[in-house]
Amino acid sequence: MDNGRYGSLTETARALREGRTTSVALVERAIEAARTHGELLGTYVTRFDDAALEAARRADRELAAGRDRGPLHGIPLGVKDLIATSEAPTTAQSRVRAAAVEPDAAVVARIRAGGGVICGKTTTMEFGCGVPDLSGPFPVPRNPWDTDRWAGGSSSGSANGVAAGCFAAGIGSDTAGSIRMPAAFCGVTGLMPTYDRVPRAGCVPLADSLDRLGPIARDARDCAAVMEVIGSLPPPDFDADLAGLRVGVSRDWTAAGDLTAAFESAVDVWEGLGVRLVDIDLPLLPELTTAVIVTAVSEGFVRHQADLPARWHDYLPTTRALLATATFMSGADYAQAQHVRRAAGRRLRELFGRVDAIVSPTALIPAPLLDTLTNEYGQQNDDAILSRINTPYWNGVANPVLAVPIGFDSAGLPLSMQIAGACDDEETILRLGAAYQGATDWHRREPFDTNRNDHVHNG
Repeated sequence: MDNGRYGSLTETARALREGRTTSVALVERAIEAARTHGELLGTYVTRFDDAALEAARRADRELAAGRDRGPLHGIPLGVKDLIATSEAPTTAQSRVRAAAVEPDAAVVARIRAGGGVICGKTTTMEFGCGVPDLSGPFPVPRNPWDTDRWAGGSSSGSANGVAAGCFAAGIGSDTAGSIRMPAAFCGVTGLMPTYDRVPRAGCVPLADSLDRLGPIARDARDCAAVMEVIGSLPPPDFDADLAGLRVGVSRDWTAAGDLTAAFESAVDVWEGLGVRLVDIDLPLLPELTTAVIVTAVSEGFVRHQADLPARWHDYLPTTRALLATATFMSGADYAQAQHVRRAAGRRLRELFGRVDAIVSPTALIPAPLLDTLTNEYGQQNDDAILSRINTPYWNGVANPVLAVPIGFDSAGLPLSMQIAGACDDEETILRLGAAYQGATDWHRREPFDTNRNDHVHNG
């Protein structure tokens, strides 16, 4: 920890309890990392330095008095700027939203009750959709492995902040991949829990039937520790043998050789641990992916239809273009999308009767260059993003999914796989993720030269 970046959250928590560090020291290092790296990477919209230090002092006093609130006690965290915190307004990175301070969201209240220290509100996209505005008033979230590239979205700052050591874990939201995509692009671990596992009260919604809140952290064990607090998830038995587990391997994709090799090597690790690999086809893959996009756009438009005409130019071009596509959709289109979601859910329940988890690459590309995200008209370039990620499919159903780093491409950019489990079975995918990470060290790789705090690798 001397270089100002965190090891794992669980290792840091152990150091706290053994008296090898203090919460104040951790927060001071988090503040220094935010100044050194976070400003360059566009990690934060708003920092809570003074409030975080006060919370850290309180956490240290409580530990000294024998009061331990749990796995997040004294641990610095970042919270996505779609989630209300009492310290500052939730902007949703939009000029449209009123700058009013709101009470803590339910997930924030759980973090505070668990002794967690919230260091600030992390960057996102406008209302959690679209791509960054390179010329707007908000920080642009950059990739810690190459600052000309995107951190991924929309839980951008929560992911690049973990990679940069600005906090031990970040809280994000996921509507079509917004936890898993930035985790993949930044080389960290992200969990989209079972739908409604984590309460969303106090979170700015994009699409209510798709949105979920979850953690981004260094590894699967860290995600489990956060979920114990925010999702009341019992700690998984990480010592249990994996032998006999069946993992369905989805190969319904085409990608560059670097990713293909990394993915095959990753699943081979499980096979070496006694896991049985089974080739599977995801049911209704293109249909469910399309249904998720129709649902997200339609539900998002309903939330913004009153403001869009009156404040058209206050919305980013990418946001208004995305939401306005709902005007070309009918009620029948939305109804058909829900029919597809229900049908896919039934088919997947049958499939999970034969396998315990399903794995595929999280994205088919590494982090894209920021200047490729929009076209000449300022609209989102879907060829650069949506068509190259595997994340939206799983938002159409309720299943939990864990994104785990599996290596790097020839340019030094992170690659990732996603592990989906049966509904309410976060334990199995967290165990699979932790076992893989116990046999590899990709999740421990850092984007910064540990001898130079001012250097960021560019590729």
